[in-house]
Amino acid sequence: MAATPDVTVPPGVTAPPDVTVVVAVYNTMPYLTECLNSLLGQSIGHERLEVIAVDDGSTDDSGRELDRFAAEHPDVITVVHQPNSGGPAAPSNRALELATGRFVYFIGSDDHLGEEALERMVACADADGSDVVVGRMAGVNGRYVHQKLYKEGRREVTLFDSALPFTLANTKLFRRELVEKYGLRFPEDMPVGSDQPFTIEACVRARRISVLADYTYYYAVKRGDASNITYRADHLSRLRCTARIMDHTAGLIPAGPRRDAVLRRHFEWELSKLMLDDFPALPLATRREICEGLTTLLDTYFTDGLREATGVKRRVRFGLARRGAVEELTRAIADEAEHGAPPFLLEGDRAFAPYPGFRDAAIGLDDRWYEVREPVAGRLAAGTELESAAWEQEGDGLALALKVRIGITGDTDSAFVALARGALPKSADKPGARRLPEKAVRPEAVGEFTREPADDGTGTLLTARIPVDRVRAERGVRVYVDVAGTTYEIPVRTGGLPLPLARRWGRTTPYRASANRNPKGRLVITTALLWEPPPRMGVRLRRMLSRLKRKVTR
Repeated sequence: MAATPDVTVPPGVTAPPDVTVVVAVYNTMPYLTECLNSLLGQSIGHERLEVIAVDDGSTDDSGRELDRFAAEHPDVITVVHQPNSGGPAAPSNRALELATGRFVYFIGSDDHLGEEALERMVACADADGSDVVVGRMAGVNGRYVHQKLYKEGRREVTLFDSALPFTLANTKLFRRELVEKYGLRFPEDMPVGSDQPFTIEACVRARRISVLADYTYYYAVKRGDASNITYRADHLSRLRCTARIMDHTAGLIPAGPRRDAVLRRHFEWELSKLMLDDFPALPLATRREICEGLTTLLDTYFTDGLREATGVKRRVRFGLARRGAVEELTRAIADEAEHGAPPFLLEGDRAFAPYPGFRDAAIGLDDRWYEVREPVAGRLAAGTELESAAWEQEGDGLALALKVRIGITGDTDSAFVALARGALPKSADKPGARRLPEKAVRPEAVGEFTREPADDGTGTLLTARIPVDRVRAERGVRVYVDVAGTTYEIPVRTGGLPLPLARRWGRTTPYRASANRNPKGRLVITTALLWEPPPRMGVRLRRMLSRLKRKVTR
């Protein structure tokens, strides 16, 4: 660890702590105890640490627990009690008024830190002159934490060249000089997301932002009762708060790719979450109000660049909301929740996802809203399923007759079934499908094929008759299909379909063929010799018989 920074202090004046940790508290027992213990156990030492905890009108034992810790550690912990304000913004602002540290760090009162977290972050800020330091976070109890930013440590990042916009919580180390210079505070009328305007502006104003990925600094805990405030807010509150955040961001960053880099997060996360599986159950008036609010934000901030970078599922939902097509939007969400995504429609080298409203003149969304341009391996895999499998024997030959459903319609001439060559490598049996590299050799189709639309319109049925080779082998059955100029390899899932029993065939050299379900549920054809005489077996047998005959004649 780096040595304590050399801070010049006038005679008779006590040096300020290196870091003030702000803890906004409301009903977080028993998690609060672990949070406070993790702060007191920090390797940075009590002499360099200040903890200011503001009890925002807790009705459980949180206030008493804070007072107990403050009584035991008056040199480190300061506690403030105030009436409930409805969110973490007001208690955080109150703590900032009292903070004296060179840096300030915010922690959720149900979360905790790694033992060396503060010492490592302060050392980084002092060594590199960083105004903001972000330490790697991990989720606990299923709490989701976006991890892309933490793939590697970086001495300097910005909001515009990294995954930082997807990590906008205030759980970071901020230089307090920066906070006070620009008067950064949390908007107290935002029930959710009040940390984002603070974090975004701090990152815009910072001279340097550093990312530390070499250690787990922060543990974000999902409570057993899922009572974190983020999970409690209703749709309209989240919509209004997201609009405030986006407007604040627009006031800091001029229109263009840099602003798009930040706002992409809000379209992909906050706004997309307003149109998930719970949307159809909302009152009609609420659904209309959501669409109206989305329309304003889409008209203002959803640039062509953002639209092109958005996946087709989200893009269509945004388009329907923008057109006020509440009924079609509701149906698109409900249908996908019940039946999965619609099969892709292939037209030449273009692919479309024909959700409700596709080519409906009354709605007026052009084809670009429905066009598939992103990788779709996962959705192709989900739409590919084995319908039937049976052995067919002709003379001394054996074949496996298959019927496979794939989730595409239209120009399906490129779709065919093939066998993976040799043993299955791990890379070829990953969950889902995979894109074939551009230079990869496409396998050749095996057997005989027919292609026909499924009766229920949910895809295309491939009927294939695959000859079984007389070699020892384990080969996976694959579907290959071209979508929007990319070839995908899709393992065939067996689902709960019963597979045909193993079959013996071959007169002179007997073989055993079996259609198996591998550990990942994929269809695999395995062939093996039943019995093969060892080399020179006949010669040995004659010698043994000759010796036995000589013994008998004696």
